Amino acid sequence: MAKKLVILGAGESGVGAALLAKQKGYEVFVSDGGAIKANFQKELEDASIEFEAGVNSAERILAADEVVKSPGIPEKNEMVKAIRAKGIPVISEIEFGYRYKGASKIAAITGSNGKSTTTALLYHICKLVNEDVAMVGNIGYSFARQIAQAPKALYIIEVSSFQLDDIQYFKPEIAILLNISEDHLDRYNHQFENYIKSKFRIIENQTAEDYFIYCIDDETIVKHLELLTINTNPLPFSMKQEVKKGGYIKNDQMMLKIQEERVTMSIYDFALKGKHNAYNTMAASIAATTLGIRKEKIREAVSNFHSLEHRMEFVATVRGVDFINDSKATNVNSTWYALESMQKSTVLILGGVDKGNDYELIADLVKEKVKAIVCMGTDNKKIIEFFKDKVSTIVEVDSAKKAVNASFKLAEKGDLVLMSPACASFDLFKNYEDRGRQFKESVKEL
Repeated sequence: MAKKLVILGAGESGVGAALLAKQKGYEVFVSDGGAIKANFQKELEDASIEFEAGVNSAERILAADEVVKSPGIPEKNEMVKAIRAKGIPVISEIEFGYRYKGASKIAAITGSNGKSTTTALLYHICKLVNEDVAMVGNIGYSFARQIAQAPKALYIIEVSSFQLDDIQYFKPEIAILLNISEDHLDRYNHQFENYIKSKFRIIENQTAEDYFIYCIDDETIVKHLELLTINTNPLPFSMKQEVKKGGYIKNDQMMLKIQEERVTMSIYDFALKGKHNAYNTMAASIAATTLGIRKEKIREAVSNFHSLEHRMEFVATVRGVDFINDSKATNVNSTWYALESMQKSTVLILGGVDKGNDYELIADLVKEKVKAIVCMGTDNKKIIEFFKDKVSTIVEVDSAKKAVNASFKLAEKGDLVLMSPACASFDLFKNYEDRGRQFKESVKEL
C-alpha cells in the first residue's frame, strides 16, 4: 500500500514536495490553513493531487504516515502540536528532496545575512563552467520541485534555519555558514542558543569527505564550534587573520588555499562592493575551489557578477539624490551591513513587522551617517522611541509611495535614500519583494 504523505502548507516548498511525492508513488494530501495561490492550486489539480485550503482537517492529517511541514509554519501551530503528540514523523521539504537526489552533489548556504547573494554568486561561478547546476531553496524553485521536474548534477541550496529544523539525513558535500546574529527569535522561544544550534545542523551529518566553510571572524560561530566535535573538513575565511586552509583578505588581496590550489585576487576586482560582500565573495570562491573550478574561471565570475534584486540594489539618481533598495534587509544585522557601506549622508527608511529587534546594534552607525529616519509601518512606536534622541528628524508614513516622497523632501543633492527596513514586510506588503518593487516604482514616479 502507498505510504500516506501529508504536506502542511501549499507555498513553493509544499507544492514542490507534493509534485515529487506524487511522482514517487506516495498517496499525497496537501493541507493549507490559509488561501492557496491560484497558480499553485492549478499545479496541484493538474497533477491530480488532493488538497484543502482555509482549513486543516485533523482526521485526515493525523492519519498520515509522515508529514512534510513548510518552513513558514511554527511549532506552536495547533495542528503541528497534534501531529507531534501522535508521534507522526515530521520532516522538511529539503529532507524529503534529499531522499531522491541520487548521485547529485549539494552545496548548502546558510547564515543570518548574505545567504541569497552568496548562493547566487556560487551559482554564477558554477554556471560559467557547468550547465548541469541549479539554484534552489529559499531562492528560486524548491529543491523537491527541481528534482521532480529537472534534476541536476549539482544543487546550490539556500537554506534557512526553519528548513534545517526538520532534517534527518540531509547532508551537503559543501556547507557554508556565513554568520549568525539574532534573528527569528520569536520562532526559537526567544533563546538565541536554539537559533545557533539550528544553523549548525547544516553540518551534523557531514563526514571527512565533506567541507565546512565558515567565517572565523564571527564570535558566535567560533564559540559554538568550541562545543562541537566536527567530522568534516573545516575551511574558515577571515578578514582579520591568515588561515592555513580556507581564505583570507590581507592588503586588499583575497588569498584562497585549498589543498595544493592557490588563488589570489585583488578585492578591487570584486563586482560586489562593501565589507560584507567581501565575506560573501570569499565563501563562494572557496566553495567553487572545492568543486575543482579553475581559478581563472572564479576570477572571471567574481568580477562580472550582478547583485540581486532588493539587496543593496541601486535604483536611480533623481536630482542628485541616490535611491537604494535593500528591501531584503528584514533584520537589524542586514541594515547594519547596509549602513556600514554607505559613503554619503543618508535618509534611512526603517520599519515593518518587528521580530524582537535590538536597534542598539545600529545606533552608532545611525548617529554617524543618518540625517533623518522615515518610519514605514503600521506600528512605529519602538523605532521612534529608540531613535528620537539620535536623529533630528523622524517622519511616519504608511506606504512605499509616501516613504519615497518624504525621503526625497528630506534629502539634498549629494545625499542618499536607503530603504533597509530591518523588519519583515507583512504589515503593509505581501512580502519583501512587493515592498522593494513598490519602492522602485515610486522612485521612478518622482
